[in-house]
Amino acid sequence: MDCEEVRAYLYGLMSYGASYGIDRMRFLSRLLGNPEKTFPVIHVAGTNGKGSVCAMLEGIYRQNGYRTGLFTSPHLVRLEERIQVDREPIPEYQFIEYIEYLKSMAESSNFENESLRPSFFEMLNAVGFLHFSKQKIDIGIIETGLGGRFDSTNILEPLVSVITSISRDHIEILGENLESIAMAKAGIIKPGKPVVLGPMPVEAEIVIRGVACEQNAPVFSVEEAYGKDLEDYPLTGLQGTYQRSNAATALLVSHVIKDSFSIDADVSLQGLKIVDWPGRWQSMSVGGNRLILDCAHNEEGAKGLAENLKLLIKEEGRKPIIIVGVLGAYRARAIIPIVAQYAEIIILAEPKNLKAIAVNELKALIPKSFSGSIVERSVQDLFRPCSVCNIETEGRTIVATGSIYLIGEIMELIF
Repeated sequence: MDCEEVRAYLYGLMSYGASYGIDRMRFLSRLLGNPEKTFPVIHVAGTNGKGSVCAMLEGIYRQNGYRTGLFTSPHLVRLEERIQVDREPIPEYQFIEYIEYLKSMAESSNFENESLRPSFFEMLNAVGFLHFSKQKIDIGIIETGLGGRFDSTNILEPLVSVITSISRDHIEILGENLESIAMAKAGIIKPGKPVVLGPMPVEAEIVIRGVACEQNAPVFSVEEAYGKDLEDYPLTGLQGTYQRSNAATALLVSHVIKDSFSIDADVSLQGLKIVDWPGRWQSMSVGGNRLILDCAHNEEGAKGLAENLKLLIKEEGRKPIIIVGVLGAYRARAIIPIVAQYAEIIILAEPKNLKAIAVNELKALIPKSFSGSIVERSVQDLFRPCSVCNIETEGRTIVATGSIYLIGEIMELIF
């Protein structure tokens, strides 16, 4: 198989639809010799911030001399981004070898029961666990895909479970209210293993603490450890005010497991300063413009976007041009009013995803009070390598926001 064949095979698995639960992953992992049991793990769930917290934890431990494995999702441009050792994505040739091996296994007599055949996400989980085991990492930082309880990563027995935040997202699967979402995320809590909580609504925290109590799992809260006001908390290599709570969460995790993984406090702060996580209020220069990429893809993300846009307008003295594309109507209803409040020009773009909201539907959500211009463009029409075209933007700041898939499409075109 070549690279394109591997991708076609994996994305073909998605055509069977989403399938949640951990029985298939347990079965597959047993056949592979349970590679996930060969290294210690930090398991991270949450509505927002889990990718950033994972990147920060990776930076802390790598800077302290540990060999790290990082598993995250989704990717921005290439599948291999999801599986990294010491922040180096798995080499393409190794990725292909692993998928060929897993494909042959999935087509063997071991999987005569088709219900046990691994899904797209389970295949990637397996590649990550095999790669980390083979590379003899010191510590794995593993992000859940969706929810927690029925996420395929939940076969892990972690040193510590982390829940970064709780807000409304994936409501069609996790439920409409914060309590049901919190219950799903709390499914990663394991008996007797510590739990670290980032800032979150009281009703969500009550649910999680209840599950932790049932599991006899000690709870450590960022707000209890550092207070609710994190304005003076050290900034990281990631821009955006919301990254302060993510940094506090990462440092609290490192403190909770310090007996297993000793660290130097100053070195850890340095690790936070050098952390890199693309697409999170990421600023760059493209074709004479300042371009900011921010994956504000749900209600909580929209609040963080509003804070950052306020600061941007205060800094520059004028409103930016905002490109927006969204997956899911309930997400669009949270994001579009924020965009309209802070944009001078709104550019509506539809990400390449079956769940993407059509531009005419996005347009209908823009408040009638918005007095700026509204433009409809495809991402390909807007961006060429190292340029932004088709609108008068020279010298302007452009913010692209909404779906992670939108940000990934832009990055693929400009880099």
